[in-house]
Amino acid sequence: MEKVVLLYSGGLDTSIMIPWLKENYNCEVIAMCADLGQGEELSGLEEKAIKTGASKLYIEHLTEEFITGYIYPTMKAGAIYEKEYLLGTSFARPLIAKRAVEIAHKEGAAAIAHGATGKGNDQVRFELTIMALDPKLKIIAPWKDKKWTLHSREDCIAYAEERKIPISQSKKRIYSEDRNIWHISHEGGTLESPWNEPPSDVYTLSKTIENAPDKAEYVEIEFAKGNPIAVNGKAMGPVELLTELNKLGAAHAVGQVDMVENRLVGIKSRGVYETPGGTILYAAHRQLESLTLDRSTSHLKETLAIRYAELVYDGQWFSQVREALDGFVEVTQRNVTGTVRLKLYKGNVVAAGVKAGKSLYLEDLASFTDTELYNQVDATGFIKLFGLPMKVAGLVNG
Repeated sequence: MEKVVLLYSGGLDTSIMIPWLKENYNCEVIAMCADLGQGEELSGLEEKAIKTGASKLYIEHLTEEFITGYIYPTMKAGAIYEKEYLLGTSFARPLIAKRAVEIAHKEGAAAIAHGATGKGNDQVRFELTIMALDPKLKIIAPWKDKKWTLHSREDCIAYAEERKIPISQSKKRIYSEDRNIWHISHEGGTLESPWNEPPSDVYTLSKTIENAPDKAEYVEIEFAKGNPIAVNGKAMGPVELLTELNKLGAAHAVGQVDMVENRLVGIKSRGVYETPGGTILYAAHRQLESLTLDRSTSHLKETLAIRYAELVYDGQWFSQVREALDGFVEVTQRNVTGTVRLKLYKGNVVAAGVKAGKSLYLEDLASFTDTELYNQVDATGFIKLFGLPMKVAGLVNG
């Protein structure tokens, strides 16, 4: 009997896949769940997996590696997909798949199975990672398997009920959700229509804007070479720091995004995301870079950030081009050391102060007062030369 490692979350899809794999592939199923800071979702997971038919469950505690090895590099790159999505699911998938490959090697498994559908992005992220790290491993994707006869979440719920598999989803709350320490995503159900405003019960990490405090709150974040190291003057490790920022952001309804995005497979999809701490970190990091990066580096970095985001979104984490971009980003972060103060209020993150030891912003140079570093008369010749091609064009075409 072959062993199969199943990427297991305990959600609807992967819960029913343990018995489905055994029924259709006559295999031993070893479940693997990655603890990326999803909290109470891990409660009772081992008992559930075993009762459902798994021979064992690995719960891999990867939260700190997730933050330092995947979140921080993406944040320092300034990568945001389609201007709004902070990639919370995207960069979690390669880490999960990487650990599954390691467990497959340890267990002598022949294949890795996952619960991503054939219409989404996660199938690409999981499978590209497996292909990159061990191309000899087989991949089983039930949603794309001819033996799979379930064509909707309602079908999956019915399958679970028939086999008495405990699930948290119901036909009333049928959202597909993914949670980790960085964010939670919500898709499906009433959200499938972009005309429908998200119901207030969708938000599970953060308060709604209406319920957020009527008084603003300030937060200070200290960075060292682009990495956050302290909140409000208190030094913190990565997990503690992000947990604290999540708490602050959630209280003020920060980081709620409702967007229609372009999936890699060519489908537009509507997702609602909550990324409270991450939104604060991105805003703070961007403010600090405004002092420490020169114009040319900053503009090039903005351009490359779009490409970086596409690589992460498209599941190409373990690609040479992303690794090469990391080299560029690390150079840009050499002087990104300092402190940022932000004001949180009703979903907004407002800049309220920034300072850096190697700031390129010089107050006397930026003021209207003349200084030795800048002679305003020099601007006359500069503008004449800079504008010469436009002047020539004007003479020819005028």
